Amino acid sequence: MKHREVAERVAKALGEDNLIAATHCATRLRLVVKETKKIDQKALDDDPDLKGTFEANGQFQIIVGPGDVNEVYKELISITGVGEATKADLKEVTAQKETNPVMKLVKLLSDIFVPLIPALVAGGLLMALNNVLTGEGLFGPKSIVEMVPGIKGFAEIVNLMASAPFAFLPILIGFSATKRFGGNPYLGAAAGMMLVMPELVNGYGVAEAVATGQMPHWDVFGLHIAQAGYQGQVLPVIGVAWILATLEKFFHKHLNNAVDFTFTPLFSVIITGFVTFAFVGPLLRGVSNQLTDGLLWLINTLGGVGYGLFGLGYSAVVLTGLHQSFPAIETQLLADIAKTGGSFLFPIASAANVAQGAACLAIFFLSKNQKQKGLASSASFSAMLGITEPALFGVNLKLKFPFFIGLVAAGIGAAFMGFTGVRNVSLGPAGIIGFIAISPKAIPMFMIGVVISFVLAFAATMLYGRKKLNVPSSNSQGTETSETDTTINRKRAFSEEITAPVEGKAVDLTSVNDPVFASGTMGKGIAIIPRLGKIYAPIDGVVTVTSDSNHAYGIQSEKGAEILLHIGIDTVKMAGDGFKTYIKQGQKLKKGDLLGEFDMAKIKEAGFDSTVMMIVTNSFEYLEINSIKDSDIKVGDKALTLIQSESK
Repeated sequence: MKHREVAERVAKALGEDNLIAATHCATRLRLVVKETKKIDQKALDDDPDLKGTFEANGQFQIIVGPGDVNEVYKELISITGVGEATKADLKEVTAQKETNPVMKLVKLLSDIFVPLIPALVAGGLLMALNNVLTGEGLFGPKSIVEMVPGIKGFAEIVNLMASAPFAFLPILIGFSATKRFGGNPYLGAAAGMMLVMPELVNGYGVAEAVATGQMPHWDVFGLHIAQAGYQGQVLPVIGVAWILATLEKFFHKHLNNAVDFTFTPLFSVIITGFVTFAFVGPLLRGVSNQLTDGLLWLINTLGGVGYGLFGLGYSAVVLTGLHQSFPAIETQLLADIAKTGGSFLFPIASAANVAQGAACLAIFFLSKNQKQKGLASSASFSAMLGITEPALFGVNLKLKFPFFIGLVAAGIGAAFMGFTGVRNVSLGPAGIIGFIAISPKAIPMFMIGVVISFVLAFAATMLYGRKKLNVPSSNSQGTETSETDTTINRKRAFSEEITAPVEGKAVDLTSVNDPVFASGTMGKGIAIIPRLGKIYAPIDGVVTVTSDSNHAYGIQSEKGAEILLHIGIDTVKMAGDGFKTYIKQGQKLKKGDLLGEFDMAKIKEAGFDSTVMMIVTNSFEYLEINSIKDSDIKVGDKALTLIQSESK
């Protein structure tokens, strides 16, 4: 790669004076631009040295690849005259650039709820398991528990565990929201605990207690304050967290030393508690209930039509980023499931994701552009598992017609789910395996709705795309394929084994929460959820890439495999805090040599995922790459098998 020429092409495509700030990680240029509409997207898409682009968190990211991205970055800085920025600088510039109040609110809700999703998913899936065990009519006239009384105790424990995250939801939100607002998250958790104390009327019974006149009160300074709990509430807790964080920062600023240490927590909590129970809590409870009632009224009134309209526009909403606010709404619906019956958002999202994935898959079969085919193959699978950004930005939007076909197909599939009453009872993967989050009795209808979305999107894209893209007839395609297959079969293949760099659980790369890695844009590979914070060389070879933040390594094996080891997702933002490295670029390695260490507790405390990705960045040079999946793995165990032809 000629780095100067690539940087010049990137600078030209970005547009004159359009670049505000720039930095890079192990694989991507991370840029903040004035206006994305000024970017020549086609030029970037057609550039043979670039692997793709996407937008995330206000940044325009260009995937260059390990070993090259830092050199292209240096040349880009030189050409544009934009000063080098740290990750913190870029984050600050991104925040200042965002002036849309709606998007600021979306970002706020996303920051609060994304860290909570694992706990809510765990509780929701346990709830789904409990429904399977106790639901009647699933496997016979009686429930499983009634047919097998011996598992009654197990079902009760499952129900207890399932209920915990939702019963104590204010504690989780209090912690996360207070941290987001700049306060002490443990004080936020304490404030959340106040809202669910057993002495209060349970939040789910407040409406009945008020209606029957049985709500107890406190008489405080002439005020009549209801002793109401806030189980299952979202908005009141966010309001409490903001008040608490604001008070805490105020007292930190005006109190000094020991006085600050002792009295800031006291004053912050006591004032927040009083204001919450007397004013803010009842007000925001009313707003929250009105929002929930309004959504339920809309869906109950419009039924399948409402599902269809939402499905028709869901992927368009994803493009704006507004879908990041949906977890807050869905959490509210699921927290009060006795009243709501579940959430309608998940089935709609599943229909939309599968439709976009199916349209993208059709492009894989239609396209003659090898770069486009490679992206479509991985991006389509990723989309059908719930991660649609690679398919949307990398394929469907560029061709336009697959995106719009996907919208229509999603609307029809979602409408079917609406007319048949499909709702989810937990959070989960919004895609083809999303049935695990659906109410058991509605699973068949959910699967039919997903199939409708897939078939319509795939078939329509194939039919329209064949004419639009001028695809040759199937006979000529078949002949070409046969010749290619024959040529490949004549070449004797041999393999290279790559071992695990960390100890942990091997999982499918498509399951990681990063669209670049999950889509296979950087190459095929494996993900490992680590148990120990040490990373070792998976092959004999030479170090080709190290990073300033010590979170990524590039190694070339003696047989030519180019391996990228990436510790965690977005951990580049930690700027090396919690990471150590013991090697340097150009150093020769033996399999099993210690490369570095990483503090898993610090990564978790910073709000990041510590999953380790091992990517073969020159995957295109291999006939086949096989990986170990869903199993425990130790350092030195076989993780990847690379098969290449003898003629390479």
